[in-house]
Amino acid sequence: MTSQSLPDARVLLVDDEPSVLRSAQLVLQSAGLGPVATLEDSREVLASLERQTPAAVVLDLLMPFLSGTDLLPAIVRRHPGLPVIVMTAAQDVETAVRCMKDGAFDYLVKPVEESRFVSAVRHALEMRALRDQVGSLKRSLLNDRLDHPEAFAAFVTGARKVRALFHYLEAVARSAEPILIMGESGVGKGLLAAAAHQLSGRQGRFVELNVAGTDDTLFSDTLFGHRKGAFTGAFQAREGLVAHASSGTLFLDEIGDLAPGSQVKLLRLLQERTYLPLGSDVPVKCDVRVICATNRDLDALVREERFRSDLYFRLSVHRVEVPPLRDRLEDIAFLLDRFITEAAASLDKPVPAPPPELLTLLGNYHFPGNARELRAMVFDAVAQHPAGPVLGIDAFRRVIERQRDATMPGARIPRETLLIPTNGPFPSLKEVETAVIHEALARAQGNQGIAATLLGISRPALNRRLRRLTGTDHD
Repeated sequence: MTSQSLPDARVLLVDDEPSVLRSAQLVLQSAGLGPVATLEDSREVLASLERQTPAAVVLDLLMPFLSGTDLLPAIVRRHPGLPVIVMTAAQDVETAVRCMKDGAFDYLVKPVEESRFVSAVRHALEMRALRDQVGSLKRSLLNDRLDHPEAFAAFVTGARKVRALFHYLEAVARSAEPILIMGESGVGKGLLAAAAHQLSGRQGRFVELNVAGTDDTLFSDTLFGHRKGAFTGAFQAREGLVAHASSGTLFLDEIGDLAPGSQVKLLRLLQERTYLPLGSDVPVKCDVRVICATNRDLDALVREERFRSDLYFRLSVHRVEVPPLRDRLEDIAFLLDRFITEAAASLDKPVPAPPPELLTLLGNYHFPGNARELRAMVFDAVAQHPAGPVLGIDAFRRVIERQRDATMPGARIPRETLLIPTNGPFPSLKEVETAVIHEALARAQGNQGIAATLLGISRPALNRRLRRLTGTDHD
């Protein structure tokens, strides 16, 4: 392979022996570390690296024309972030020490054990990816500019904490390591997984599976497929989702619900990059990037020994935690506009404007279902809305009241949130009632209808209480 093949290369092998190049190339590509380019003529190396720089170089020392001893410092000087692994028959300590001083990432003596060779190259690629990620993250955070904002177009936000997640995903998207996306239901974990795939540059498909409720057999068959005759009814072979996601991304949602036996198989897939289709005893190599999502506390599940710690650490190499909507209230206005427009288009209606008091009402709601819940509320409200320029607020108020009623039985407000002093005089019921009503009116920006909704009472009931507190109720 000549230098013309380098643009797609992840690893560049430089050696004057064609047989060594062929065997090393086959080993690396079989281990999922390709594509691998090779060069026999050392004089072409520097020019090739100027055209396209791979993620790592494996360099022989003893070559005609231009030795690896001369090439090594030149590569390190021109490409300081590029790891160079020296692989040579020279066994003397002095040569090894000189190479390491000249900037070699590792030093291997031929003949090299296959596992040692693969491990060294994989380590070099991981270090290069980590260095690139840190550099990209620093640059993006300093200027707060996304390189590919189009990848996040589906995730509507104006919150800085969410934009910080976008920057992080841009930095780690091209890594081959897994990404773990955590957050409550409805926050948009699937949107971020799709964005990470789009940013990864991987040519394969984005394939997703919700693993909740899948037993071990169904998980294995769905992911790994089966051979003909593997079980009763298996009349023909079938490829699994891992094969469909080859050179792409496999997104596993609700990973916290994965059965123990399936956890072992997923760990093997991540560590060895191989899997066994049902009915087969021949491992199949795979090149797939895994992204997982969960709304569960995996740390707690690990402590309870319901989720394997080794799998957890393997999945969370890159970890993203999406904040709930109640922690980024500034996004409600953006989402409201997007969802109203989508709902009106789907129902073939004119787009109504949201009234100002709607934002006040929604800003005081805790949104247990996050953006997904808001979308459902908007679509329902637009469907009920008669012709008119301003969207009604009553449909939203009814949903919020139903949610309040559904959570009231057995619900308790934490003592520390009541702000009742442990020392000093204990407040009377009238004082507490006055404080709560005034707080509700403040949060509702004086809107008594919204304040009544927050208090869980009707507006006439609130008016009666206000008259009694101000001494104007003479009934």
